[in-house]
Amino acid sequence: MLGSLVLHHPNPAAAAALGSLTSNNYLRLRALKINRHSGKKQAPPVTFGSQNSSLGYRRLVSPSTSSICAAVGEDSFKSSAVFTDDSSAVTMTDEEMESIGILSIDQALEPYKEHFKYRIKKYVDQKGLIETYEGGLEEFAQGYVKFGFNREEDGIVYREWAPAAQEAQLIGDFNGWDGSKHKMEKNQYGVWSIKIPNSGGNSAIPHNSRVKFRFKHGNEVWVDRIPAWIKYATVDPARFAAPYDGVYWDPPPSERFQFKHPHPPKPKAPRIYEAHVGMSSSEPQISSYREFADDVLPRIRANNYNTVQLMAVMEHSYYASFGYHVTNFFAVSSRSGTPEDLKYLIDKAHCLGLRVLMDVVHSHASNNVTDGLNGFEVGQSSQESYFHTGDRGYHKLWDSRLFNYSNWEVLRFLLSNLRWWLEEFKFDGFRFDGVTSMLYHHHGINMAFTGDYHEYFSEATDVDAVVYLMLANYLIHKILPDATVIAEDVSGMPGLGRPVSEGGIGFDYRLAMAIPDKWIDYLKNKNDEEWSMNEISCSLTNRRYTEKCISYAESHDQAIVGDKTIAFFLMDREMYSGMSCLTDASPTIERGIALHKMIHFLTMALGGEGYLNFMGNEFGHPEWVDFPREGNGWSYEKCRRQWNLVDTDHLRYKFMNAFDRAMNLLDEKFSFLSSTQQIVSSTNEEDKVIVFERGDLVFVFNFHPENTYDGYKVGCDLPGKYRVALDSDAYEFGGHGRVGHDVDHFTFPEGIPGVPETNFNNRPNSFKVLSPAHTCVVYYRVDESLEADVDETSIAEVVVGKENFEELGSVIDDGNVGPRAEKSGEGSSDD
Repeated sequence: MLGSLVLHHPNPAAAAALGSLTSNNYLRLRALKINRHSGKKQAPPVTFGSQNSSLGYRRLVSPSTSSICAAVGEDSFKSSAVFTDDSSAVTMTDEEMESIGILSIDQALEPYKEHFKYRIKKYVDQKGLIETYEGGLEEFAQGYVKFGFNREEDGIVYREWAPAAQEAQLIGDFNGWDGSKHKMEKNQYGVWSIKIPNSGGNSAIPHNSRVKFRFKHGNEVWVDRIPAWIKYATVDPARFAAPYDGVYWDPPPSERFQFKHPHPPKPKAPRIYEAHVGMSSSEPQISSYREFADDVLPRIRANNYNTVQLMAVMEHSYYASFGYHVTNFFAVSSRSGTPEDLKYLIDKAHCLGLRVLMDVVHSHASNNVTDGLNGFEVGQSSQESYFHTGDRGYHKLWDSRLFNYSNWEVLRFLLSNLRWWLEEFKFDGFRFDGVTSMLYHHHGINMAFTGDYHEYFSEATDVDAVVYLMLANYLIHKILPDATVIAEDVSGMPGLGRPVSEGGIGFDYRLAMAIPDKWIDYLKNKNDEEWSMNEISCSLTNRRYTEKCISYAESHDQAIVGDKTIAFFLMDREMYSGMSCLTDASPTIERGIALHKMIHFLTMALGGEGYLNFMGNEFGHPEWVDFPREGNGWSYEKCRRQWNLVDTDHLRYKFMNAFDRAMNLLDEKFSFLSSTQQIVSSTNEEDKVIVFERGDLVFVFNFHPENTYDGYKVGCDLPGKYRVALDSDAYEFGGHGRVGHDVDHFTFPEGIPGVPETNFNNRPNSFKVLSPAHTCVVYYRVDESLEADVDETSIAEVVVGKENFEELGSVIDDGNVGPRAEKSGEGSSDD
């Protein structure tokens, strides 16, 4: 029966067992989320040189000449190897290996050439073994058609990798939880299997029935576990702290969701809306995938985002973990619905032109032995387990288990997991959580990264994890060439965002995690007069040349219990009493709304090649996020989104939401995020003004709390006529309308052409503007030949009202709509 299933384990054992681990010991939410990015408060990376006049990026380098990883031997690279790039297989000789692509981009990496050669060789060797024994990486990543439950014409085959088990059975509703008649057989690679023939022409295991894997380990104890490859897992809602059950998910064709919309095209720059489905309702309850699709997706589309990033999709038994203590990697979180419901959400997003990224957690696994993958750990060696043994297999801050990325079956499991979510659910890519923990043996704990390259390329680097991420990124882009893959890495490892073919790790983007820390520091510790324009500018632009970043002022991390949203930092208790438009705004509210707009917009415009916002922060959602837990009486009060605040016309939340919508529309019209032209021409500490150009736009940010400047001179590149494109002081955004939108600003030449030092702030032209206190204004150059095509009222007036996103909500297919599809006959199938 298993003759065609070839499973080999060519890799040696990684480490000796150092002792057993405790289980089911969850950290409080504060410790889990705040500490899970340990080392986050880092010093700025070491830099050299000035801003490039054409690109405006700061190149991160290190003066360090420290030796390479001591583990690398001199004669480790004498044979040629097959190195696979992003499109085809090529033979890479020793001479070619001497010219690794990433080294030509950053010559400061040259002292670490041997390190790059070492990890490239490990990647090539691992990929070659997979091709030899499994038929290729893509075939290898289809483990879900071999493992778990798979239906064949005459029955169901179930397979599970559990080499430490002495005996094994399949139990469930179908056999009254008596496995005596459904004993499994073990092959030489530790894979247990059983085939259950159909009964009377029907499947012996009914769809949506409960199943578990029962096995006996070395001490003669039998344990029941949820199958590792289970596609769905549920819990009895009537029982407090009840264990989860694996569910055999195989709906009949009539109940299977059929996708109707293709992947939307990959945008020039992602504008990402980070969302948690469960907490997306206004009511204090867990929301569903279908409710999110019908009620929240239209809001996201109306605010001109092009990408949704979904958190907490993978099943996690502890809700307060925010989805980061995953128990069942192939299962959709059952709190919000079924796999078919999630498909409905993704298809509707695609219908609206929204791409959907999944927050994937491959950096660790829940310590829960009853419900999760950790339950298969029964004291075996690391090579026979999904995890490292001893201290190396346990993250002491996250209270979770750490994968052994050198293990053959771990690679199969994790790579197959990525392919499963891409192909079964049509996700458009991933945001990889906890990448810093994966990259280093110290996991970033108590590590303040300074930018010294030896911090990235030394014996502290977990090369096995690096190789896994290279394989993962190669696979993702092979399956879905237009995929978007983002790394959550606080360290800023060089090469993380370069292609695998160059010796990079292959991510498309890295989250710019130092930016929100800078804003929090300023909001907590500095008054307005102490804000440094140069420091803010440097923090936003200090990223690696040619490696793209996603900037954000605040994500879910900044909103969790114990911290505050930016809006709450700025306005605090006055958000409860001072947000009504029926009364004059207090100075605190005036300042708070103004700076909320400026902070988010400056972060977007200067901080990266993409932008991210967490659900609700676009309109200044107050307070914090606190999941139901023992410490708050299991309350959902702060585990929801109060959409009524932004929907109530007489509340000022609508102004921040309208500006967020206009920010995104500005990029939609001018594509400044994807432009390589980024030049900061002035950071005036006395005036508290930052002036820069991004793409074809000129941005003027006045952070002074009091001073308004009339006739303020700003530099620019091209001569001509400039007009307002976006103005945070417009009435539509809760401002005072002090800047005229019908004014033409004509440029004047500055200095000697071609001699920057004679120009104004190194810019060959200039024009004068009105710059009110606590405002930001964007100017575009009028192309006389296209002037008729430009809306002279500016983007400040292009705002979408509540009725528009309600109309978007009716954009839905006329089929496969399920129980929340009452509007299915009312709308068009076109976006």
